Amino acid sequence: KWRARSSAILTGVQTVLADDPLLTVRDLKIGRQPLRVVLDSRLRTPPGARMLRADGKTIIVTGNDDMALTNALKQAGAEVARIPTQRNTIDLNELFRHLVWLEVNEVLVEAGATLCGTLLRQGLVDELIMYYAPHIMGSHERGMFLLPPLVRMADRVNVEISDVRALGKDWRIVARVKSVK
Repeated sequence: KWRARSSAILTGVQTVLADDPLLTVRDLKIGRQPLRVVLDSRLRTPPGARMLRADGKTIIVTGNDDMALTNALKQAGAEVARIPTQRNTIDLNELFRHLVWLEVNEVLVEAGATLCGTLLRQGLVDELIMYYAPHIMGSHERGMFLLPPLVRMADRVNVEISDVRALGKDWRIVARVKSVK
């Protein structure tokens, strides 16, 4: 069991498969790496993923009970936690209950539009920290949040911006989520 770990970085298996991220804090002044949490309902995380060799702990959250896949991930250095799934989707409320049990009190998300949109739609986001690079990519590229089409303006997500600043050539916007319909 992990003790008194205050923060975690959450991502989905699609991000692991597409980017093979480390999900580490590079300018580490806090003393240890946050717990890395990968949502992987079908245990598709490769045992050779870079994050499994990085400093800190990684937990793979799944609903899959395949012992061969589980053992391969454990041998690679991961912990594996089983949480109920419905239609290959991990119950996010159960996930957060599990993280509370692990004494995690802050969850940072670095994920794709599907997981980010689901967290937002389910009311599980308090604050957004968004980084914008000076590039225009077009209207057919993937957005930050996979959300249903906006039918009425009343269905939009309301945020309150608390900070905007330039970071080199990029911009960082911090906003609190006010309401999600």
